[in-house]
Amino acid sequence: MASNEATKKMDLGRNASRNTPPARGGSASPTPPARPAQKRVGPFEFLQQVRDEGRKVTWPTRKETLVTTLMVFVMVVVASVFFTVADQVLRYAVTLVLGIGA
Repeated sequence: MASNEATKKMDLGRNASRNTPPARGGSASPTPPARPAQKRVGPFEFLQQVRDEGRKVTWPTRKETLVTTLMVFVMVVVASVFFTVADQVLRYAVTLVLGIGA
């Protein structure tokens, strides 16, 4: 099975710590491999990158947004009716079993 570079580095770090004797007074604790420092960018360059990523997004059309919104509202109504009916059925069943209000 092939593994990526990060896994290989972690495996090397684990194997190295197993071969070294433990420090005085405790067991050996493996140290994670050091990560390379990420390049820092200024606010202007960051906003340019955000804008470039925004251009790559496939934005929905007005019709797609309208249909999706309407479907969400329909599903909310269906779910609320379902849970209201289920609640009333359970209330009736509990009333029959416990004999409350008879």
